[in-house]
Amino acid sequence: MSDEAQPGHVRIRLDLSYDGSDFHGWAKQAGGRRTVQGEIEDALSTVTRSKETYELTVAGRTDAGVHARGQVAHVDLPETVWAGHREKLLKRLAGRLPKDVRVWSLTEAPPGFNARFSAVWRRYAYRVTDDPGGVDPLLRGHVLWHDWPLDVDAMNDAARLLLGEHDFAAYCKKREGATTIRTLQDLSLVRGADGVITATVRADAFCHNMVRSLIGALLFVGDGHRGPDWPGKVLGAGVRDSAVHVVRPHGLTLEEVGYPADESLAARNKEARNRRSLPPAGCC
Repeated sequence: MSDEAQPGHVRIRLDLSYDGSDFHGWAKQAGGRRTVQGEIEDALSTVTRSKETYELTVAGRTDAGVHARGQVAHVDLPETVWAGHREKLLKRLAGRLPKDVRVWSLTEAPPGFNARFSAVWRRYAYRVTDDPGGVDPLLRGHVLWHDWPLDVDAMNDAARLLLGEHDFAAYCKKREGATTIRTLQDLSLVRGADGVITATVRADAFCHNMVRSLIGALLFVGDGHRGPDWPGKVLGAGVRDSAVHVVRPHGLTLEEVGYPADESLAARNKEARNRRSLPPAGCC
């Protein structure tokens, strides 16, 4: 995955959002399942009248049912295609794409920009309500209903113990050859005036199911089934705990992706590709 477009091509940054309810996630899949990547790539080929498929690289692959408000991707287009369509491409995509996915901007990326490896953080929000009446019907596709009263202060106490760089193997679905070491920069919860609790989760990167597993653990603290120290103990054990539930995807939204200044892109790309490890216990 190159950090520069090939000769004769120009790298374009896309800022986009989607309602994940009817998608089988971001990434293209065999068998014709509907995905966000597939819809956008098909639309690009159609509006540029190209036989070629221009492949997108995304900041964060979202699972089936997960939404995005501030997703970022890049695509390398032939210079002739970009020159011929750049003025009307955004509007043409709006006319071709289904209503549950929107591209908001198309801009030439700075040298070294890679939507995935250049990112320094991703920020998600998970929304849940403990209202005994359930979820507002107008929000049902974006808010989880938890049918036990939740203590937000206890959840925040538990969340603080998880911040920093750790091996989050206990909260991730492991993938062969991939590290589960991440730096959790923010994990905090606020109850809004409408009673909806919004959890903000920001990290340099996330492993599979990490956010939904963290929220599952905090919900167990919030409803009194576990104490505030329990999620930290699970983290320290380093193995999956059957009591940590992966909550449903529809409450999760990718809100924003952060990138460094243009002059720092190359260094960030290199850093992001390095396989991380933690210092031995008792070290340093």
